[in-house]
Amino acid sequence: MPRSRLGSTGALLLLGVTGYLGARPVGPLPALGPLLDPANGLWASVQSTELAAEANEALPGLSGAVRVTYDDRGVPHIFATSTLDAYRALGYVVARDRLFQIEMQTRAGGGTLTELVGERALPLDRATRALGMPRAAEQRVANADTTTPAWRMAAAYADGVNAFSRGLSYRDYPLEYKLLGRDPRPYGPVDMMHLLNRMGYTLASSEDELRQVRAAARVGREAALALFTPHSPIVEPIQPNGQRTPRRTTLALPAPGAPDAESVALLESLGNADLRLAFGLPERGPDAVGSNNWAVAPARSASGRALLAGDPHLELTLPSIWYEAHLVVPDSFDVYGVTIPGLPGIVIGFNRDVAWTFTNVGADVMDFYLEEVDDERSPTQYRLDGEWAELGRRVERYLDGDGRLLAEDTLRYTHRGPMRRVNDRWISHRWTVLEGDGEETEVFDRAARARTGRELLDEMASRYQAPAQNMLVADRDGLIAIRSTGRYPIRPDSGRGDVLRDGTTRRSDWLGNWAISEYPQAFAPAQGYLASANQQPMDPLVEPRYMGTDWERPWRAIRINELLRETDKATPEDLRAWQTEPRSARADAFVPVFVTAARNGPPKPSLVRAGQLLADWDRRYTRDNERAVLFEAAMTELSRRLWDEFRSDDENATPAPMPSDMMTAVLLDAPSSAWWDQRGTSMIETRDDILADALEAAFDELVERLGPVEEGKWQWSAHRTATINHLLRIPSMSRTGIPMQGGSGTLNPSTGPGTHGASWRMVVELGDEVRAQATYPGGQSGHPASVRYDDRLAAWSEGRLDTLRVPRTPNELPAAQRRAELTLAPEAP
Repeated sequence: MPRSRLGSTGALLLLGVTGYLGARPVGPLPALGPLLDPANGLWASVQSTELAAEANEALPGLSGAVRVTYDDRGVPHIFATSTLDAYRALGYVVARDRLFQIEMQTRAGGGTLTELVGERALPLDRATRALGMPRAAEQRVANADTTTPAWRMAAAYADGVNAFSRGLSYRDYPLEYKLLGRDPRPYGPVDMMHLLNRMGYTLASSEDELRQVRAAARVGREAALALFTPHSPIVEPIQPNGQRTPRRTTLALPAPGAPDAESVALLESLGNADLRLAFGLPERGPDAVGSNNWAVAPARSASGRALLAGDPHLELTLPSIWYEAHLVVPDSFDVYGVTIPGLPGIVIGFNRDVAWTFTNVGADVMDFYLEEVDDERSPTQYRLDGEWAELGRRVERYLDGDGRLLAEDTLRYTHRGPMRRVNDRWISHRWTVLEGDGEETEVFDRAARARTGRELLDEMASRYQAPAQNMLVADRDGLIAIRSTGRYPIRPDSGRGDVLRDGTTRRSDWLGNWAISEYPQAFAPAQGYLASANQQPMDPLVEPRYMGTDWERPWRAIRINELLRETDKATPEDLRAWQTEPRSARADAFVPVFVTAARNGPPKPSLVRAGQLLADWDRRYTRDNERAVLFEAAMTELSRRLWDEFRSDDENATPAPMPSDMMTAVLLDAPSSAWWDQRGTSMIETRDDILADALEAAFDELVERLGPVEEGKWQWSAHRTATINHLLRIPSMSRTGIPMQGGSGTLNPSTGPGTHGASWRMVVELGDEVRAQATYPGGQSGHPASVRYDDRLAAWSEGRLDTLRVPRTPNELPAAQRRAELTLAPEAP
């Protein structure tokens, strides 16, 4: 695996060759001379990255001493005598390892990145503020009751972060601050709200409305609504439906129709803009933020104890999004897992009685509305129920790190939320992420104290709103359960949320929210296991109401349910192996029809050879296999040919959305569907014609680009790797080209540039003593020169997990497993 222990140091030494520039700034960077100062510059930061074997520090606000023991994996075990002391110490130790990350990601949620990295971040900040995220965070804090346990917990954590930050001399600054020429800023509860909003931005935003419009403008409204459907035609739901195989719905897809005139006109009024780009929303790709979790009841486990496994898939960064920690407060909690730097509490993990993990629901909780305003250029009012209503206004000022004004925007708000102009139209949006009260910070404390799985899920459901999560639990009494927890809006007329609505009437407003009893959920299922992989949570035959649309493809859900069904007595080792299991349900669906089309097609050498290669493949995305690259190329060609109606002859046109390969799989059952016929040819193609053409074209392109398969350049490891970028995208601080087992639609999915993947893998067995294994890509330290920066990467890429140390007291951890000791004491009076 390509890696360099002191890669960043080497890169900085290279700058020494240009020492003559020492008195001059280089772009946005400060003068190089101070950076190269051996006493206080970058080298000083390198020297201060490791933990002292023993350290004693004063931490203001503590009510008693806190002992922090770092184990041999760099995990801090925090032993405190009060809850607030534990959270204050957690803030301190997380900042010790991840101070720059805390500031970077909270600034991303607050729209103030320009103050840290400069004008290059202005488009990102403008998008963040236009979505209303900073305004919502500030409103939550302004309305907060500062006497509640949640507020005191947040304040204690922030105090811990700030105590560490204040105690730093410039010499010991994380090197990113020195590279940027900035000082750490104080941290506060509002920053936690920014961070929660950023989570919502990543996991709960969507632009389904304009996707429907674009599709209708190409193939007609009827076809668009059928192809981007709120109900998955292949169902393997999270809430069990009593079936032992996926339920398939036979769809009579309407043939491609003439462009819908209303949709075409609307797109023209929007300047054919991409709504995702116009609103600065994250790109949504196959498996991009997919996740897996599953649990096994005692009756189906080899030990007779409940088992739980989870691996949330998110963007991979260095340092990791997660930080591993263990907090112990006698008679309050003893909780282990991962926290998000900047948030108090363990987000995913376990205590002595319960384990929990999440996957993203992917529900549609963001709607868009077409508004009518009094002045197209500078509106002050918007039309509502035949009258003019006043728009809220907020001036946003964007500064650089020196306080210089870079730009200024005037943002407008309807009663639903932020409104912005897109070409000739004004569009507002309503989003559950903006309407929470910030209690998400408290739910993790409640989880830490839970004694049963039901208690944990009920606490979560009573307080947690966004982003909606499939919360899976297992407990020591043997219960396994899941609930898709969040806030699910009810639209007018039980309608869909993926259509642009008329903003001039309150009849378009949400009518309320689903009741908790209506959430997708299952407790102690008869089948003895549960699994979620971002698939549609409920079978539409059970719950037909709109919850979302164009759900995550079912391939991961199908595969994990296959493994669970065929394993009568599962072990923790089984669960660990399944997290990187390379068999593809997607390939199982498509390879046989490709092979049949090749065998029945014209006897062309390329087609025959391609069919033989796929027929010989075991459909496993192992690193050394030489067939997956052909299958992926054939799938790309198949999509391009099958959905040619969605392609524009205008190269400058905004691309239309393409139906997923789940809809392609549905069409396999209709070999004479009009969708198989290609535009621009004189013949009428059928399914097998297109399959054969796609496979042949894929094979020929690979041979031309890579040579024959016998030359050894088709190995999967050469074409599918992970990319883990540093937060500032500095190459020497990033790790790239990491070979991966897995591919599109597998349990260890890897697509596109490889920047997303399993951000944390965990397996827990609940018994008299809790036993757990886990790892994540990277290391505990955010300092690129530290030995703890990427020391877990090799194990993660190979699918190995570390045994977790869970001592009840500091003395339970053997000396051989201790790396460092930190004692935090109250500040002397």
